[in-house]
Parts: sequence; structure tokens; C-alpha cells
Amino acid sequence: MPPASPPASQARPWRLVLPALLCSLAAALPAAAQPLQGSRQLLLHQRDGGAVALGTVVFTPQADGRSAFTLQLRHEAFKDFFLSMKEFKCLESATEVFCHVPYPYPQPGTVSPTDLAWLEHALLFMFKTPADFGAKLWNGVYFQLQPTARGFEGRPQAVDLNRISAPPDRPGVPPFRPALRDDIAPGARFFNRLTIE
Repeated sequence: MPPASPPASQARPWRLVLPALLCSLAAALPAAAQPLQGSRQLLLHQRDGGAVALGTVVFTPQADGRSAFTLQLRHEAFKDFFLSMKEFKCLESATEVFCHVPYPYPQPGTVSPTDLAWLEHALLFMFKTPADFGAKLWNGVYFQLQPTARGFEGRPQAVDLNRISAPPDRPGVPPFRPALRDDIAPGARFFNRLTIE
């Protein structure tokens, strides 16, 4: 015997809610599918509430629906440090030296609104104390980007940058997959948040 249908009083709310839900999803899909474009400001935020304007990210839509990106750093925002026989562009506070570590291998340089991995790899950093000598590549920081109403916000995660000391086996695949990243406790780093607005 087939199951009894729910009373009309129970079925009616779904008949009203479902069309509205489908309409809202349909309206959201075209916006989500739009490629990123234009110039956005890149800001690195500090634990004390201050922020440093690091430069801009320029997005250029491509025919495949993705966007090429160009990272344009303001070199005057950084101080040059010579660490472990290499020059690094760093920001300095009383407790922390925070250095940009450019991804050292060719990469596609493209993103989509739901795949920002190559931009995240272009925004790698490491930190050390002012008293430390040499680069501390095991103290890597990876900013996982999430969409916001104004652009994107990067949540800091710990990575070991020694993993990219040799070329990756799969050059077209971002090497720092989620399993190789650990969340950093809020407030643990002086430079603790990154935004693209």
C-alpha cells in the first residue's frame, strides 16, 4: 500500500518556499560565475588594529572564464633583509619580522571566484623574531582567502616553506593543499590578517 500523502496544511509551506528558494539560487549563480576583474587593494592587517597597504592585485578576465592576476607590490612598504644568502622584502615590528616569499616556480597565474589557490601561493610569507639570524622557512604563513562583501579576507595558516625548496612533481597543481596547512591561533602573529578590497 503506498504511503499516505502529507496533509495539505503540511505540504503547502514547501510549495511556497521552494519557488522562492530556487529563484534566489538562480539569481546568485550568474554573479558567482562572473570572472574577477579590475584592480583591488592588498592590505596586511596587524594585531594592534593597524594595516599596511602592500600594493594591488589586478584581475583580467580570460576567455575560459578564469581571470589572470598580477601582483603589484609597493616596494616602499617593505624593508630589505639579507637572510640565508637571499634578499627578502619584509615588514618589521617590535616582536616580528614578516617577509614575503615569492613562489619560486612558473605557475598559471589564474584564479576563479571559487579557486584562489594560485593567488594564495603568490602571497606566501614567513616570520622570525628580530633577534633571529637567517630565514626561518619552516615558519611559513599561507593566507587562505574567503569571499567577503568587499572582496576577500585571508585567514593565516601555518606551512613549511621548505616544501617548495625543490620544484614540485606536478607543476600545474598548487603544492600547499589543505592537508599541508594548519590554522594559526587568532592573535598569535603580529601580522595576522590579509584583505583584498
